[in-house]
Amino acid sequence: MEKNGRIFVAGHQGLVGSALVRSLNRKGYKTIIGRTHEELDLTNQAAVENFFAEEKIDYVFLAAAKVGGIGANRTLPWIICS
Repeated sequence: MEKNGRIFVAGHQGLVGSALVRSLNRKGYKTIIGRTHEELDLTNQAAVENFFAEEKIDYVFLAAAKVGGIGANRTLPWIICS
């Protein structure tokens, strides 16, 4: 990966994503881009395509997830994305 590449980390505020961002920063990567779910809904294909076109993303790390712990796993064992 090029140090000056534009890197999108989906899930940059979560446990795994934030650790990844810290690691990339320590290794000298310059342009790390993150968006919250409110800023970019990854289930909206048109919005994602527009985002990639506007931001000229070179690399993607997908660490985004819907989380809720053991309780959510029991009450919502599966989730349908539309």
